[in-house]
Amino acid sequence: MSNITSSMFDSIKSALAADNDSNKSAIGDILKTPPGNTFTVRLLPYGKDPSKTFFHYYQHGWNSFATGQYTSAISLQTFGERDPIAEERYKILRTGNEEEKEKAKAIMRSEKWLVNVYVVNDPVNPENNGKVKMLRYGKQIHNIITDAIEGEDAAELGARIFDLGPNGCNFRVKVEKQGDFPTYVSSKFGMPGEIENLDEDKHKELYDNVFELSSVFNVKSADELKTMMDEHYYVRDSSTDNNVVERVVVDTPIETTPAAAPVTETKKDDDEDEVLKELLEGLDV
Repeated sequence: MSNITSSMFDSIKSALAADNDSNKSAIGDILKTPPGNTFTVRLLPYGKDPSKTFFHYYQHGWNSFATGQYTSAISLQTFGERDPIAEERYKILRTGNEEEKEKAKAIMRSEKWLVNVYVVNDPVNPENNGKVKMLRYGKQIHNIITDAIEGEDAAELGARIFDLGPNGCNFRVKVEKQGDFPTYVSSKFGMPGEIENLDEDKHKELYDNVFELSSVFNVKSADELKTMMDEHYYVRDSSTDNNVVERVVVDTPIETTPAAAPVTETKKDDDEDEVLKELLEGLDV
């Protein structure tokens, strides 16, 4: 008998469609998935609130112009809030000179998801086998999971992708290298089957042992993001009033941020399309 009730699955499905977005773990519990390997997992629902089974977030990252080290932060657009880094980057790409625009391209904006998984086989770190971990992924895997829940594969898969029982389906995450970047297009769900050495008595314990995904990352405030921009992009002391730069107001939803126009603008410039292309370069494919 399936461990997943219809109401639980409907809640998960509705949350995914609506893109809805505390924690007992650190980032160290996110699976590392280097290219050249295939990882076998089974997705786990967040039983306390199935609508939070997935955590969908946006992230800024670049190599600090002060230290040379990679620096990153969760974008406040994840929560529908104003984001100083996104606004500053937009402003530079709209009104900056060529040198400023080129520098701004260093700030990459990526779109990611987190989901709890039971690790069936981790070929790189076998000590993870039999444990609950988190899988971090981008659009390629997101499309595969979405198809399994509400797309062409839903009739065959559906709730089974969250079921630890013999009716459940493993997810094979195949990581290949395409140029300088990993690709996950060959990942897929398998046929229903029992997980070896996992009895039904263990199922509830595992379902109860999932991570609260929305609390995995330390989310910086708007002021902290401004300080991060000042220190690691402009390389200046953010505590000095003279260093404060004008911020552009962009009141737009997450999905339309790259195409949004500042409220101070009254007309489109001829180079608007090029600016939008540069903004989209920061998104994962």
